[in-house]
Amino acid sequence: MVYSDTPGVLSPNYQLQRQMLEFSRSALVDADVLLYVTEVQDTPDRNPEFLAKVKHMASAGTRVFLIINKIDLTTQETLENLVEFWHSQLPEATVFPISAQEKFGVAQLFDAIKDALPVGPPFFPKDQLTDKSERFFINEIIREKILLNYDKEIPYSVEVEVESFIEKENIVDISAVIYCERESQKGILIGKAGSALKRVGSLARKDIEDFLQKKVFLQLFVKVDKDWRSNTRRLRHYGYDLT
Repeated sequence: MVYSDTPGVLSPNYQLQRQMLEFSRSALVDADVLLYVTEVQDTPDRNPEFLAKVKHMASAGTRVFLIINKIDLTTQETLENLVEFWHSQLPEATVFPISAQEKFGVAQLFDAIKDALPVGPPFFPKDQLTDKSERFFINEIIREKILLNYDKEIPYSVEVEVESFIEKENIVDISAVIYCERESQKGILIGKAGSALKRVGSLARKDIEDFLQKKVFLQLFVKVDKDWRSNTRRLRHYGYDLT
């Protein structure tokens, strides 16, 4: 089973979000099963054009599983109304109320996905869990710590890039740059006497060591890359496919 995890679907405000939406659209073409993941707090008006595309795919025969997550945060009555609502929006879809946090309904969903997939040759070797590199996961670990430790716009205005990855016998030396869009954001990321950046680095280093199963020396730097999210050239440099 190969999962293609697309970005969240929303009305785009800048070039990066437009590219993320286009990537999500392209995933509709290749998928044997489409997992449309929503939450109990969500409404479908975030991107009606995308929802219309999903409806069209379902009508054309693509298996669509509408997943309502975080049902542990709502009441039975509200959940029943949500299920009825999504049935009206996507009548061809199968609705799965789940709680990923509580692991409720997850096994049933997995079995349904497995039963819906066609039998065919494997796309990847059995021992290959992902097509992403170690650097990708290090970027994501650092990005996660930024998301957890800063408020508002900061986490969504940064890009992380590993500049060097040197594997030695007993330790891995890693140097990474956190790019932001404004000088004011740079100050927030670093914090007083570097305290905020040190906290992010310490938390990220622990998770990177667990991931690599090796001691890690991690250096983080913060630089300003003005309006990078709207700059096509910079987006390509950071690895976003804009074709």
